[in-house]
Amino acid sequence: MATIKHQFENFLKTFFLFPFFFFCYTKVERNLYVTGGKTMDLFDTFTRHSSVRDFQPRPLSKELKQKLVTVAQSGSSSNFVQAYSIIEVSDPEKLAEIEKLAGAPNYITRTGVFYLFIADLHKHQQLLTQAGLPDTHLTTMEPFIVSAVDTTIAAQNMVAYAEAQDLGICYIGGIRNDLPRIAELVGLPKLTFPLFGLTIGYPQHRNEPKVRLPQEAIVSVDQYQPLTQEQTAQYNQTTEAYYAQRSSNQQQTNWQTKMTEFFREPRRPDVAAFMKQQGFSDHFGE
Repeated sequence: MATIKHQFENFLKTFFLFPFFFFCYTKVERNLYVTGGKTMDLFDTFTRHSSVRDFQPRPLSKELKQKLVTVAQSGSSSNFVQAYSIIEVSDPEKLAEIEKLAGAPNYITRTGVFYLFIADLHKHQQLLTQAGLPDTHLTTMEPFIVSAVDTTIAAQNMVAYAEAQDLGICYIGGIRNDLPRIAELVGLPKLTFPLFGLTIGYPQHRNEPKVRLPQEAIVSVDQYQPLTQEQTAQYNQTTEAYYAQRSSNQQQTNWQTKMTEFFREPRRPDVAAFMKQQGFSDHFGE
């Protein structure tokens, strides 16, 4: 009798718990998650990315900002160097000036939060000084590349989490229009470099995702493959249709035209002088 009772109890447990375990399994197996009452797929979230430039004037909560930074810090870092700093800019006057310098109307001041991502070897200079060691090797090319990569990985981790929460983002490279002023505004010491800004918030409007280059133009096996004329021509047709048909700022252009216009003139030639000012370039040839 006890055996029958035990078997019956096990049956009830299995009967009632099976839907729960099946639900959890399908969630993990299909990479699904729930946000804002909607079930989302991770692949769809990544591939629907587009830069948002129109946000609701709604600040992010302290808890959400802490999670964003935690996720950023969880990214890979070369040799655990962690050569970056993140500065949240909240002062309205500073935000307004950065917005003007960057040429980013309304999507730095009217957003949820704005961060500056800083390639930072100043902390490591402090460590060497405390140990009585010279900081000469910090100014060479490789440490700067490490700090730039670390910074970018941290930012993209933050972006991935933000978009998984149905937030919108926009990288702000325009801060490099006036690097000395940006450094002055936030008090940057030597051996730091502001790479870009990142604005995150609740979207008022989302743009359509841009059609990327075909994988054949990006991925090769064992040996580099240059872009072919056929790939360029096909992609020009694809991007021409995108620019003509998108919901805002329609243009008669294509990718090749955009790129030739972009690289026709030198881009921010003052960057090199700023790097030297920050102490980075004295030994870049070593």
